[in-house]
Amino acid sequence: MTFPRASNALSRFTVLDLTRIRSGPTAVRQLADWGANVIKIEAPTDLADSEQPGGPRHGPDFQNLHRNKRAMTLNLKDPKGLAVFKRLAMKADVIVENFRPDVKAKLGIDYDSIRALNPRIVYASISGFGQDGPYAKRPGFDQIAQGMGGLMSITGQPGAGPMRAGIPIADLTAGLFCALGVLTALLERDVSGEGQWVQTSLLQAQIFMLDFQAARWLVDQDVPGQAGNNHPTSIPTGVFKTKDNHINIATTGARIWERFAQAIDAPELLTNPDYATIALRSKNRDALNAAIEQHMMKRPTAEWVTILNEAGVPCGPIYAVNEVFDDPQVKHLRIAQPLPDGGKPLVAQPFTLSRTPSAFVARPPQVGEHTHDVLNEFGFTEQEIAALQQGKVI
Repeated sequence: MTFPRASNALSRFTVLDLTRIRSGPTAVRQLADWGANVIKIEAPTDLADSEQPGGPRHGPDFQNLHRNKRAMTLNLKDPKGLAVFKRLAMKADVIVENFRPDVKAKLGIDYDSIRALNPRIVYASISGFGQDGPYAKRPGFDQIAQGMGGLMSITGQPGAGPMRAGIPIADLTAGLFCALGVLTALLERDVSGEGQWVQTSLLQAQIFMLDFQAARWLVDQDVPGQAGNNHPTSIPTGVFKTKDNHINIATTGARIWERFAQAIDAPELLTNPDYATIALRSKNRDALNAAIEQHMMKRPTAEWVTILNEAGVPCGPIYAVNEVFDDPQVKHLRIAQPLPDGGKPLVAQPFTLSRTPSAFVARPPQVGEHTHDVLNEFGFTEQEIAALQQGKVI
């Protein structure tokens, strides 16, 4: 059976996907959406958990994470299943897993074991806290990483206590960094001829995403705190009430500040000595925000968006999720695209390639839907496949 590829960009690579929940599937989705031959390996149905993390197979979360893949079943705890996996690994380019670090060693599918069979393998691991160290065996979870990685201490209103982000940002970024690591290792393999072990964790990803907030501490020993909707360094930047709703406004630097004050017909803000410099606008932030909001309440959000954009001031409405996908620019970008055969739309890749675009070519697979086809492609005979089925290995 010929399986359609989502793109030609990565079509020469075969990926064995041992991941589940979110961080690992996020990494593999990047490879599948750009055309890699992704084979999702799951336990036979009677061995699978009755309640899989990540929601039901036909729910929106699973559907969004697992398009453009094929699926096979394999019992890795059975010696015959392990032997099958190793035969697959000998021909594969990439393996991605997000087991706890000790699990893969117990199964006999750790990096060293696989590398001995296939020195060109790029083996990617995502964990909660790293593959070694004092927390290596701890179970990982996105919100735990958000807390330990500092994000919750700088999110939310001042004095209101720690606040998680509204998305599983540690999971998602760990997955994206894992995919980036895989692609980097594949590029390096073109030179050296050897694969390597790509490692990342939710904790590392979350700390990296602190970006300038982390640098404020590492360089200046400045401990950032919660700032609510106010930007911690660019002032005034934040959320303001309008006549009918709210608006985001970002004024960075003296020139945009001047254009902003003129656009909202507030020349008094420019002559007020309390707001003469960035440092003074920061010191008097609350009074300045209140003065700005008095002007913003005079017009509805849509009018302000037009006025401020014409003045060259960054701004925008604040959408509910359903409103996001009604925006004309979002529609133009085609970030929501339907699955094949008239399926409901899902979120497409956020970047484009001019010659080898990505597309949704295959709905998320059923459990074990492609087991027979995959084993055929890897050289298993019909007799071998029948024996594996009889022994409930697949």
